[in-house]
Amino acid sequence: MSTAAVPAPGEEWRKLDRRTLLVTAAVLTGVATGAGVPTAVALSGGMGVGRALAWVLPAALLLIGCGTGGDYVRWRRTRYRIGPDRAELHTGLLVVKRRSLARERIRSVDLTANPLLRILGLVQVRIGTGEHTGGESTLKLDPVTRAEGERLRTELLDRASPASAAHPDGMLAVLDPRWIRYAPLSFVAPLLGGAAAGGVMQVSEWFGVQSEVIDWIGDRFRDTSVIMIVVVLVAAALLAGIVGSLGLWVEMWWNYRLEREPGGTLRVRRGLFTSRSVSIEERRLRGVELVEPLGVRLVGAARVDAVATGLADDDEDKHGDLKTLLPVGPRTAADEVAARVLREPVSPTSAAGLVPHPLAARGRRLRWAVGSALVPVLALVILGLLVSDVLLPVAVWCAVVLVPGAVALALDAYRSLGHGLSGGYLVARSGTVRRATVALQRGGVIGWTVKQSYFQRRAGLVTLTATTAAGEGAYHVFDVGEGEGVGFAAVAVPGLLEPFLER
Repeated sequence: MSTAAVPAPGEEWRKLDRRTLLVTAAVLTGVATGAGVPTAVALSGGMGVGRALAWVLPAALLLIGCGTGGDYVRWRRTRYRIGPDRAELHTGLLVVKRRSLARERIRSVDLTANPLLRILGLVQVRIGTGEHTGGESTLKLDPVTRAEGERLRTELLDRASPASAAHPDGMLAVLDPRWIRYAPLSFVAPLLGGAAAGGVMQVSEWFGVQSEVIDWIGDRFRDTSVIMIVVVLVAAALLAGIVGSLGLWVEMWWNYRLEREPGGTLRVRRGLFTSRSVSIEERRLRGVELVEPLGVRLVGAARVDAVATGLADDDEDKHGDLKTLLPVGPRTAADEVAARVLREPVSPTSAAGLVPHPLAARGRRLRWAVGSALVPVLALVILGLLVSDVLLPVAVWCAVVLVPGAVALALDAYRSLGHGLSGGYLVARSGTVRRATVALQRGGVIGWTVKQSYFQRRAGLVTLTATTAAGEGAYHVFDVGEGEGVGFAAVAVPGLLEPFLER
C-alpha cells in the first residue's frame, strides 16, 4: 500500500452510490426471511404462532436495522478519486484506511453486478495491480453507477498498444447456445447432484420432517433390492445434477462475448442474472491454455484459459472462470479463438508436431496406476482374511473394475504427453482426467527447473518446469528424455540454461 499523493488541481473526491443502503437492506431482509421462517415454524409447535412471531420479528428487524446502519456509516466514510498519477480510496470510521495505487501499475478493472445491482443500474468495480499481496493491491468500489464503472474501466485501461495498429479490433467470439450440451459432461454435475440430495435432507431436518422423508423413500422401495435402490437414487441425483449444471451454465455464460478493444485490451462479458466484465491487457498476456476435462474431451470439446499476469488480485478473485476466455466448445472453435487471441494464423495449441515422450514414461504411469488400484484391493483382502470372508468377493470385483480402468487411464495419460516449439511459443501437453495444452511465450519464461527422482534417473527421464510470472507460475514437461529435455530447454529459451550445463 502506497502513501497518498498530493492531489492535482481539479481532482475531486467522489462517493459511492447512496443506493447501497437499499441493496444492503434488501439483502438482509432476504437473510432474515430465510433464517426466520424455519425458526418461526419450529417455535410455533411449542409456543404457538403469535409468540413465535413475537420472538422472531424483533430479531429480524434488529438485524436489518443494524446492518443497514453499519452500511450507512461505511457509505458516509468512503470516498475515492482518480488522478493523473494515482487511484485513491479512503474508508473507515475509527480506523481510517487509505489505499493508493499508481495508475501505471493498474492491470485490471473488472465490473460485477448481481441481479439486485442490475435492477438499480449499479455495479461493483474492482481495480487491481495483479500483485499477489491480498487486498493491498486492490481497490474495491461497491457500488457505483454502471456509467461510472464503464468510465473508470475505460480511463484506467486506456493505453496504446503497438500491435493494435496492425491487427483489427472487434469481436473475437460470441456464445453459441448449442454449447450448452457440454455442461452436463463436466465434474460439476455429480457434485451438484450430491449437493441436491444433501440439501433435501437438510431442509427436511429444519422443518422437523426428516424421518417422514426417509420413511416415504423407504415405502417407495419396499419390495426393491438394495442394488436397485442404489441405482435409482444415484440416477436421481445425477438427473438433478444435470439440471443444475444446465442452469449454472446459463447463469454463467449467457450473453458471453469476447472482444478486443482499442488499445489492446481483451474483454470478456457474460452472465444472465449476475453480469460480469473481465478485462485483460494484451501486454500482460503470456499465452493461452487449452483445457480438456475427460468428459468433454471424449466428445471433441475444450475451453480456452488465459495465461496472464495479474488475474488473481486477492482471495475473493481466485476462481478459474476469471481467466476463461472461451467456455467449453468444439475443439476447432477453441483453436480458432486461441489463434485470434494470440494474433497467430494457426493456434500453437493445435498439437501439430508435438514430440512424443519415451516409452519409459508409459511404464512409469502404468506402475503408478496399477499400484494405486491395488491398494484398496489389498486392504479388502486383508480385512477379509482377518475380519470376514464376505469382503473377499468384494475385493475380487474391485480388482476386476479398478485395474483395467487404471491401465486405460495410464495409457491415455502417456498418449497425452507431448512438447514442442511453435514460433515464439513453448508448447507442453499432459494430463488425462484434465488434459491441458499450454502455449507459453518463450520470452515469458524466466527460469527452468530440472527435476529427476531416483526412479526417473534409472529410466533416463527428467521433468522440466518452466517458471513464469503469469498464470500458475510454473508449467511442466513431465517425463521427457534426459538429453532431449535439457536440449529442448536450451533451444526454447537460448542463454537461460547454458551456464548450468556441463560441457
